[in-house]
Amino acid sequence: MSTTAMSQRPVVLGADFKRYWALSWTLATTEFKLRFYGSVLGYAWTLVRPFALFGVLYIVFAEIAKLGEGIKGFPAYILISMVLFQFFKAVVDGCLTSLLNRENLLRKMHFPRLVIPTTVVLSALFELTLTLAAVFIFLFISGIFPTAGWLELIPLAAMLTVFATGLGLLFSVMFVRFRDIAPIWDVVGQMLFYASPILYVATMVPESYQRAYLANPIAALLTEMRHAVVDPTSRHVWDAIGAPERLLLPAAIVLVTLALGLWVFKREAPRIAENL
Repeated sequence: MSTTAMSQRPVVLGADFKRYWALSWTLATTEFKLRFYGSVLGYAWTLVRPFALFGVLYIVFAEIAKLGEGIKGFPAYILISMVLFQFFKAVVDGCLTSLLNRENLLRKMHFPRLVIPTTVVLSALFELTLTLAAVFIFLFISGIFPTAGWLELIPLAAMLTVFATGLGLLFSVMFVRFRDIAPIWDVVGQMLFYASPILYVATMVPESYQRAYLANPIAALLTEMRHAVVDPTSRHVWDAIGAPERLLLPAAIVLVTLALGLWVFKREAPRIAENL
């Protein structure tokens, strides 16, 4: 292949990082604003789904089933866990169909292909920030006030973002070739919801299964979130899993997922438009 032809092939990131970031930020902010264009409540709609779902699940699992009896700050834990999981799911769901949704743009313009999934991630982060602001108000009302541990929520959310981005990148290019990925992920996502400590806490899992259970990165992140934000008297995730070095497994899953997603995306990026 000639040098000219190679230079015209679509790239993943491009040589100019500032251009890539500026384009990603512009598309993300525009898309986020257009989502609520013409809406009376505007950005307030970002709070409707998590709080409405939280209300139903709290009544069923906490008030009726008494699942959270004796667990400090259980309503707050459910709410934050749901918000974080919905953010994770929004990133993966959005990335999965992002290339297909931008088909016209991919065919007509030469730009870094990584911009498209990055736009999805940034838009989801905007929504997460607004939702967490409302969640913090709920925590104040519930009698849970800020501590230094709350700062730990930043790296925890960052790790969740990395995990979701890796899966999103992988699924986005796989979906271009295999449309079965969407229903498969829909089932897997539902399984992951119930296999993660969202409607319950990890300490409810039998001791003999906890170490294997906490190998799930989401379970590990939510368990540490409980200690950092909701209940400082609860166990750190490294205590729950048995030893700090055991956290290398969920951390490795996160990093390998990102590396695999980037590798597959980079490999498929030049042919995305042709395969759509």
